[in-house]
Amino acid sequence: MGLYDKIFKPKKIVLANGKVVEEKASRTPLILLLLLAATIVSVRITGFSLTTIFTRGNQFFVILGQMFPPNVDYIGNIWGPLLDTIKMSLLGSFVGSVLAIPFAILASANLIRNKIVLGVVRVFLSIVRTIPTLVAALIATYIWGLGTMAGTVAIAVFTFAYVGKQLYELIETVDMGAYEAMEAMGAGKLDAFLTAIQPQVLPAYLSVCLFCLEGNVRYAAILGYVGAGGLGLILNEKIGWREYDSVGMILIILFGTVLIIEALSHYIRKKLT
Repeated sequence: MGLYDKIFKPKKIVLANGKVVEEKASRTPLILLLLLAATIVSVRITGFSLTTIFTRGNQFFVILGQMFPPNVDYIGNIWGPLLDTIKMSLLGSFVGSVLAIPFAILASANLIRNKIVLGVVRVFLSIVRTIPTLVAALIATYIWGLGTMAGTVAIAVFTFAYVGKQLYELIETVDMGAYEAMEAMGAGKLDAFLTAIQPQVLPAYLSVCLFCLEGNVRYAAILGYVGAGGLGLILNEKIGWREYDSVGMILIILFGTVLIIEALSHYIRKKLT
């Protein structure tokens, strides 16, 4: 028996009663071969080189060394853009999370029986989810001009798509017994939803929204690269002028802000559960 037969051919097992059954061959070797082939093709297409990483990787530490010690005198110029970043994150997250609710309901197979509606809404959410936040911000700057309005819209678009997908998957996992009982007693679909389904998904929904807010603070910090305001605006400026000590100060303030928001979010999520 060759190596191919040992790996890919189904194995016969004789049971105690004399019956012979075939055990399905494992697909793991085939999957590993496909992954190896995909990796080799990717390396050749992208021109990836470990040699380049090892020979040029030290430049990262050169730039990092220029960031520290940070320029403490620049801290006064950071608070305004930082506040803009937080405002964009909060408002964009709130608007996107609220707008996602009706679309998530329309995308839930256990609530909507019309397959056309289900398909259209799910495809729409998928299309919106594929738009990168920076691209959405760039488009928004052409419509509403430079500033925090464009950044807020971009964050709202991302949050809408992300929370919408998570929410309709949550709705599809709930126990429908109470909902069906409410409908059998004559309650409308909205009343049945608010009474039977909303309490089941609300804690997880809020947890997803808070998790999204954490990420949005980081995303908002780089939206200034396309003119959407916030910390990214001064970050792009200082990197362009190679004032890395000021860049270091911006990153330290951003890191501290993200830690505080994550701690608050973790505390609230813990209370929800």
